[in-house]
Amino acid sequence: MEITKGKIQKAKKVVIYGPEGIGKSTFAARFPGAVFIDTEGSTNDMDVARLPRPTSWNMLFDEIEYIKTHTNECRTLVIDTVDWAELLCVEHICAVHNKKGIEDFGYGNGYVYTKEEFGRFLNKLSDLIEIGINVALTAHAQLRKFEQPDELGAYDRWELKLGKKTQSQTSPLVKEWADMLLFANYKTFSIAVGKDGKKHKGQGGKRTMYTQHHPCWDAKNRYGLPEECEFDYSVIADIIGDTNTVAPEPVKEGKQQIEIQKPAKDNDFMNIPKDTDEKVDFDTGEKIEETKKEPKVEDSVFHIADYIPKALRDLMYPNLVSEEELMEAVYQRGFFPRGTPFQNLPQEFVEGCLIGAWPQVLDVIKTIRSSYEVPFDK
Repeated sequence: MEITKGKIQKAKKVVIYGPEGIGKSTFAARFPGAVFIDTEGSTNDMDVARLPRPTSWNMLFDEIEYIKTHTNECRTLVIDTVDWAELLCVEHICAVHNKKGIEDFGYGNGYVYTKEEFGRFLNKLSDLIEIGINVALTAHAQLRKFEQPDELGAYDRWELKLGKKTQSQTSPLVKEWADMLLFANYKTFSIAVGKDGKKHKGQGGKRTMYTQHHPCWDAKNRYGLPEECEFDYSVIADIIGDTNTVAPEPVKEGKQQIEIQKPAKDNDFMNIPKDTDEKVDFDTGEKIEETKKEPKVEDSVFHIADYIPKALRDLMYPNLVSEEELMEAVYQRGFFPRGTPFQNLPQEFVEGCLIGAWPQVLDVIKTIRSSYEVPFDK
């Protein structure tokens, strides 16, 4: 026996799931050397490499075997989606045992057969990992009522959209198999509207990726990813270890593509192209860096801290809204506990609520101002 130490660099097993239309296929297409097995035909309008759409479980296995024996044609195999692949698995089980449906087996035997067959499928994909081919599975998400045995009441949580009953068998297999289980969803905020503040409406809708377990969804990773991040492949690009190269944009007719280089000598400024917008020192040929100056605020007494985004400062200055008044509105609406500093507010909240719903925020601040005690008032 030989004992080894340190990290072992291997291909990655990634599962991406979320509601329909959020961009799972587009995300998976950015994996290096991606080849799709499109089980549902969702990539018809995408410029990706793909194998023929499998019409049977055996054909799906044959396509995986083809990738295994043609490693030069694929560096990442994408199964899009795994819940549609499960339908092929169920159809195969029923055909082999001459059953009309999975319920015809009785006493849950059909689900046991499905679990065993789906395990073979995941083992087949693991063979690709051993030879250095990444595997990415996409899946739809569904809301399901969930009850904890030690708690009263139930709540909704997002889960992999595998069969209503087979999910109790196949869903755990997929989650245990994956190195990364990534959940993508639209992040929205509930904003109070109206003077009474009783009505609410959704604001935001930014696509967000969750990488760690939460009571309302399943997620995991083994690479120290932040719990919540932008739904973009660049977040995991370093973990995968390779990225697709982006082809340069074609040069339009009538225009010349110019690459500006630093002169070889201090006085060799004649080599700099004349038709560029860069400003160059006439004596040395060095490029002059221009710095944009922030417009000065006319009121030198009233000042807003620079760590507040400029877009929000531009809204605060006309009405002389101070940082203290802004945070008081946040506290009174119950968005964050009193005493939370502005620097701790999530960027999505600042952009989606404070900036996106500024008229409502200003109304709250005006209500707060109406309760101020005016000195020397008789």
